[in-house]
Amino acid sequence: MSFLAIRTARVFDGERLRDEVTVVLVKDGRIAGVEAGPAVPDGWPVQDLPGGTLLPGLIDAHVHLCADSGPSALDRLSGLTEEQLEASIETSLEAHLAAGVTTVRDLGDYHDAVLAWRAKAGPDLPAVVAAGAPITSVGGHCWSMGGEAQGVKGLREAVRRRAERGADIIKIMASGGVLTPGTDTMRPQFTDEELKAAVDEAHALGLPITAHAHALAAVRQALAAGVDGIEHCTCLTPAGVRLDDALLAALAGSGVAVCATLGSDPDVVVPPQVVMMAARAGITEAVLQEAVARLHRGGVRLVAGSDAGIGPAKPHGLLPATLDEYVRSGLPPASALAAATSVAAGACGVGGRKGRIRPGYDADLVVVGGDPTRDITAVARPLAVYLAGRPVTG
Repeated sequence: MSFLAIRTARVFDGERLRDEVTVVLVKDGRIAGVEAGPAVPDGWPVQDLPGGTLLPGLIDAHVHLCADSGPSALDRLSGLTEEQLEASIETSLEAHLAAGVTTVRDLGDYHDAVLAWRAKAGPDLPAVVAAGAPITSVGGHCWSMGGEAQGVKGLREAVRRRAERGADIIKIMASGGVLTPGTDTMRPQFTDEELKAAVDEAHALGLPITAHAHALAAVRQALAAGVDGIEHCTCLTPAGVRLDDALLAALAGSGVAVCATLGSDPDVVVPPQVVMMAARAGITEAVLQEAVARLHRGGVRLVAGSDAGIGPAKPHGLLPATLDEYVRSGLPPASALAAATSVAAGACGVGGRKGRIRPGYDADLVVVGGDPTRDITAVARPLAVYLAGRPVTG
């Protein structure tokens, strides 16, 4: 039996700030109590972090653990051995943990490598919610990762195959993507019938399904098909981004979780050809920030995910930069923090035990310097990180 008391200047519980000295009691890997004031029960060892804010462990809801964030990271996956893929997964998770991220959602691996690795993983790395290889059209976005499918029957079989291999969520590429030459970010990759078949099959198997969608037509198609999440949700058309009030209302009313995948390493110079390719597709930082601002104002359920791993500007452990960009886009800091804790936990299917500081929840925790509800950049200064109550950094 293990006991630990963590005392900090304040606590963000996943929804709101408790701006007073607080002691969180941890017993056998779970939160046993949350007590106002500095007093600690007799016999409990205490870790005192007087200038810090205790948060639930952060959740990055969109990562690619197989990819090493190097140039053409996704394209190089086919040349890696099983051992190299496993090493990349573990190195990626170590970087997330150092940044205070204790749970990730992997939304696209190479031939189910993350699913295979997870079956034999130890307890000292972040928890992984995994989709396996993303389902895509033949020759479609990220086709080389092993998820090509076509036709209603083929889409249903692809979903069943992932369920059989232990996937927690289904990822489907509803539109083309910038990083796959020959695909179209402006158009859907599947027919309405194909996408609806994938959604229905996933739900019949008790699995949520999230759709990569840059095209406005693909966002509308995914929403009509009944997906549980939309990644990027850029709403591109040949005439630019089109996110009208009717679509905002539909997104908000559906409860769909939107992961806008903002954030990049400011020290990395993105190659001009990548910038030009994104700009031709209508994707710029200003466009993405304005879309997130409108989504927030419209009451859409936003979660935080970095898209870590896909290239040099997207290193693993990037989530603090994602939250910073959410705030620069107009979200209040507390809303950005919720997007990476309680709201993300719900979207990732772990809302009953992660993402909040309350009795009975997993003691996955992070202490940051300062008050992130006033200065979101405090999240980038972790003082201590705990997995199931065990200090792993700090």
